Amino acid sequence: MPRLRVRHETWPLAGSFTISRGSRTTAEPVVVELSVTENDGRVATGRGECVPYARYGETVDGVIAAIEGLRPRVEDGLDRIGLQELLPPGAARNALDCAFWDLEAKRAGQPVWRLCGLSPLEPVTTAYTLSLDTPEAMGRAAAAQAARPLLKLKLAGPDDLARVEAVRANAPQTRLIVDANEGWSLDDYVALAPKLAMLGVVLIEQPLPAGEDAPLAGVPRPVPVCADESCHATESLAALAGRYDAVNIKLDKTGGLTEALALKQAALAQGYQIMVGCMVGTSLAMAPAILLAQGAAFVDLDGPLLLKADRPEGLRYQGSSLHPPEPALWG
Repeated sequence: MPRLRVRHETWPLAGSFTISRGSRTTAEPVVVELSVTENDGRVATGRGECVPYARYGETVDGVIAAIEGLRPRVEDGLDRIGLQELLPPGAARNALDCAFWDLEAKRAGQPVWRLCGLSPLEPVTTAYTLSLDTPEAMGRAAAAQAARPLLKLKLAGPDDLARVEAVRANAPQTRLIVDANEGWSLDDYVALAPKLAMLGVVLIEQPLPAGEDAPLAGVPRPVPVCADESCHATESLAALAGRYDAVNIKLDKTGGLTEALALKQAALAQGYQIMVGCMVGTSLAMAPAILLAQGAAFVDLDGPLLLKADRPEGLRYQGSSLHPPEPALWG
């Protein structure tokens, strides 16, 4: 039966990372390891990483406690399918779910994409995120990243138009996503959306607070609007109709790859564009999301690029091109 290990890690960021809700200087993931000793003495170990998020009422201690609460079940033979009924969508289930997938792949000697019935993984192009700052500072940051094909701008309300204008002036050829992280009012959205369309913005992410986004159904959307905080698991889709054009799928919201794959399939069937996003974590957190990113309209898996240092066996980035994981990392 699997042996369970859970630990909290701290990874310094290359600088501060600021969104409308605040700033941070470290990533604080929780890592799960599931190990099985095979009959021949070989030890197979699967790993998963999650990033607890205060916006959803999560803490590191709370996530560890939720995982530890399942230790007797895990070590008595709980599998990935049974896990879905025991924990709700969120960070704790994500770490365990991805560790189960990795362990299954290691024991079978097969990549996870094959176990999922997917095609071989291809590199994807990821956005690079510019932290919320003054227009002048964001313009300088954009100039330094102007060769990237896709930039994501964190916004907050006041001065947002000036921020986007400064970025556009310094990165004239780059596609732009803007992310308000629930920081706008409806009036902000109505005033800004047409101007952002003229500046070539290709996606507006979560402009209004989750739970207060019904007015989006009654106003023009000159730029496609993407649900992030409003979309967690498949059951979220029913409330998004008419309000959003895309959904941002994150493993820490869905509670792992199992539910994320189901959400992607359901969202595509309902006509949504797919964005695959992440919290700020290491390559271990990003690796399973590369399966979701195959064929996605937008990919935002730049977490390791924001760290001072990544895991030694981390993902390979060539500019904004993100390559599939090696087995030593995950999958």
